[in-house]
Amino acid sequence: MTAIARIDNAQARAIFLSHHGLAEAPSGSGKRQDLQDVIEALGFVQLDSINTVARAHHMTLHARRAAYRPANLHRLHDRDRGVFEHWTHDASMIAMRHFPHWRLRFARNEATLADRWTKWGREFSGKIDEVMKHVSNNGPCSSSDVGEGEARSSGGWWDWHPSKAALEYLWRTGHLSVCHRSAFRKVYDLTENVIPPEFLNARRSEVETIDWACSSALDRLGFATSGEIAAFWGLITPAEAKEWCRGKLAAGEVCEADVVMDDSRTRRSFIWPDLLASNVTEVTNRLRILSPFDPALRDRKRAERLLGFHYRIEIFVPEAQRIYGYYVFPVLEGDRLVARI
Repeated sequence: MTAIARIDNAQARAIFLSHHGLAEAPSGSGKRQDLQDVIEALGFVQLDSINTVARAHHMTLHARRAAYRPANLHRLHDRDRGVFEHWTHDASMIAMRHFPHWRLRFARNEATLADRWTKWGREFSGKIDEVMKHVSNNGPCSSSDVGEGEARSSGGWWDWHPSKAALEYLWRTGHLSVCHRSAFRKVYDLTENVIPPEFLNARRSEVETIDWACSSALDRLGFATSGEIAAFWGLITPAEAKEWCRGKLAAGEVCEADVVMDDSRTRRSFIWPDLLASNVTEVTNRLRILSPFDPALRDRKRAERLLGFHYRIEIFVPEAQRIYGYYVFPVLEGDRLVARI
């Protein structure tokens, strides 16, 4: 029986931060190919509408490239088409070359989304053809360009008129794509007008996408449980990730390791053998202010287990129950989260 490797907590933190682009001091132009490489290495950059100081995606990229400026991401998406916008665990910018794998999400959304949204009280199915025709005839549009006079629901985040819900449905099922944003409002166009032909016309089988989703997630996480692998892209089910891990382990293509958490307990995880055998990157002592939506903090429990720092954003916490405040930045120094602002 093969002995299970053990990764001590210092090594685990170094691997974790290295794979999230936070182990080395930030350098580089933060634009064009350099920016493309940053997003590719991270996998995706989450978008968020809250603009208390700066939008989350700009903070995420600035933490890794001090020279980065917001116009650089807009150019990469809107003009160069180096990335596309779609859903991972949330709305995100994703490297364009991964677009063919999102067809699995489109197909699964098409199979389940309409019924689920209708059960939530969203009547939009009668507007799908009308909205699609509007975009075909008039070009890119936002939610303000459709649904004139339509009643909205009861308010709040889900306050969508039927045509807005149809736009969102068509985007989530791949018929429309976001061509740009205006004042952070999505502007949609036909997908064939947004996605370059080499990616638009490429097809991947379900098996190929599951294999890619798992292997590329492990590439970016360093070490992970099957559940963490499934959750990374949000493309596949936990059962599919578990089956992939089981098969790769049996084939000797991945191995298991006991990763020591901050509290000295261990967590059995999967890891690539070559990473297990490689030297760990030394973490810079650089001080960085992170966005609450930084990729390193996306899985709050994973970050807390490894770094021993409890963090949550309190914008959704009733004011009387907040401990630190509405919008709090975690501060990373070296391989430790050391403060809040």
